[in-house]
Amino acid sequence: MSLAAEVTRLFSEVKRAFGGLDILVNNAGVILYKTIAETSDEDFDRIFTLNVKGTFLACREAARMLRSGGRIINFSSSTTAIMLPTYGVFCAKKGAVEQLSHILAKELGSKEITVNVVSPGATDAELFTTGKRKAQIDRMAAMTAYGRLGQPEDLSDVVVFLASKEVRWITGQNICVNGGVI
Repeated sequence: MSLAAEVTRLFSEVKRAFGGLDILVNNAGVILYKTIAETSDEDFDRIFTLNVKGTFLACREAARMLRSGGRIINFSSSTTAIMLPTYGVFCAKKGAVEQLSHILAKELGSKEITVNVVSPGATDAELFTTGKRKAQIDRMAAMTAYGRLGQPEDLSDVVVFLASKEVRWITGQNICVNGGVI
């Protein structure tokens, strides 16, 4: 969701139905495999509108509504540290999400609200596998300590952990869930 009115309406419906909010997980994403030189203005705007503006809008509404002790978990990517060709715009928008999250953690700390980032590595999911040849996927899997792609459960376990009350003292962190690639 990248339209402010839609996000505001969604959060209003949450408040009406549940009285408030305890956890927000921002995991919407699209990817673009183009060099920076090949990226059009339209490509850039589309990627940043969905991934950065959408995350910003949801975080802004959550910051207004989260109960004390709430959790925000935003998704980035381990590719921000790997520097792969054709990932320039993807990494730029994920870097923006990381920085937004770090600042928001400081802003919401007085309410005991944690804000953390999960940065997956190569994961056996549509966002990663679409548009890649088997050899590319195998090469990325071989980069992990386990010699395999991550599974959705590898990520969801970390999200559940970060959403728990046991994580009350972990905030402003970027947790790389990538099988040891970086």
